[in-house]
Amino acid sequence: MQTGCFYGEGEMKVKVFDAHCDVLWQLWSAKGKKNFQNDPSLHITFEQLEQRKGSVQCFAIYVPEIVPYEQRFEATLAMIDIFYKQVLSLPNMKLIQTKKDIAQLEANEIGAILTLEGGEAIGKEMMKLRALYRLGVRSMGLTWNHANLLADGALETRGAGLTVFGKKVVEELNSFRLWTDVSHLNEKGFWDVMEIAQYPIASHSNCYGLCQHPRNLKDEQVQALIQKDGVIGVTFVPEFLTNHRPAYMDDILRHVERICSLGGERNIGFGSDFDGITEMVVGVEAYRRYEYVINELSKRYSETNVQSFLYDNFINHISF
Repeated sequence: MQTGCFYGEGEMKVKVFDAHCDVLWQLWSAKGKKNFQNDPSLHITFEQLEQRKGSVQCFAIYVPEIVPYEQRFEATLAMIDIFYKQVLSLPNMKLIQTKKDIAQLEANEIGAILTLEGGEAIGKEMMKLRALYRLGVRSMGLTWNHANLLADGALETRGAGLTVFGKKVVEELNSFRLWTDVSHLNEKGFWDVMEIAQYPIASHSNCYGLCQHPRNLKDEQVQALIQKDGVIGVTFVPEFLTNHRPAYMDDILRHVERICSLGGERNIGFGSDFDGITEMVVGVEAYRRYEYVINELSKRYSETNVQSFLYDNFINHISF
């Protein structure tokens, strides 16, 4: 398997595994008016990914709540169609469905993993989950911020955990060796998942101990994920980083250090949430600015740590 660095033009460059972006939602919403190749309004584009070849990007399917419930699976399929037609059709973009695909990723290729953000897409039909698996989905977040037929999200006020169907979905994810993503779940749902899930991750969540937002994870939740050998993707969402504005690079680094202090040196990754946010961290306005993140991490951590945080930790925890 490749390590977290590749060499080009005489210097070492760190590869990036980004566990969450919403560019498929942006392309779907634009109805053909945005171009993944180089649209300047997008945080992540093919041209930017090409600058960090050998990296892996997760592409989330997010169906907004304004879509009627009975149309959400159709919208999900439409985003998958965009993924295949506009993303995978570009040169050197490679679909990642197994850990073997990662190992075979060439230095000039860019890996693409399809993920699902929210169980609204499947309603109460397990066959829809199985269909999405066959289409390439390799990670599933059970909710967005509110309630669905699987569980309550982080902003749902009643605070219920997983439903009977939600527990069956986690068991199905286990059977496929897919990631169960706890980002966006409420706390009760989180602990329900910890009891059942064999492959839990948090694709884009930060530390509640540093920023008291309901989307963030409390220290005991971070520790539980570490004990289950999961990965926490530190995200660049300013309101999850700090109670003050604007957010800066130091705010990102504080969350990295917090997870390290809780024993998570091998469990830290990044999930930018690019194209799902409008407010940005100063200096981290788009995918190309990962260079800034890498440089700042390198001032505080060893080369091995930086490689692990940016790439190897997520890669080493791929179960599918």
